[in-house]
Amino acid sequence: MKNALLLIMGGALIGIASASFVVPPLISWYTSPGGLPKGAEIQAVVQIPEVVRYVSSRLLIGQAIGGSIGAALGAAVYVMKRKAPVAPSPTKA
Repeated sequence: MKNALLLIMGGALIGIASASFVVPPLISWYTSPGGLPKGAEIQAVVQIPEVVRYVSSRLLIGQAIGGSIGAALGAAVYVMKRKAPVAPSPTKA
């Protein structure tokens, strides 16, 4: 049981750490406007508190998803590495 928890928690930590590196570029890609001609400027009024809330919530959601995927992979590794019980061989009497 201890090994299962270690693999699950380790997988979750690895998932959270990898999401911390993957999610910010994805957020910037998703929110950048496409199809603008070169040199065109975007004129917009930005509500800073709303932007901060949006980005931080997306990062936390991404980390939660990464942690869940990592924990599931850790559990899968535990199940695959666990030794199957060996049936005793029949003996001749």
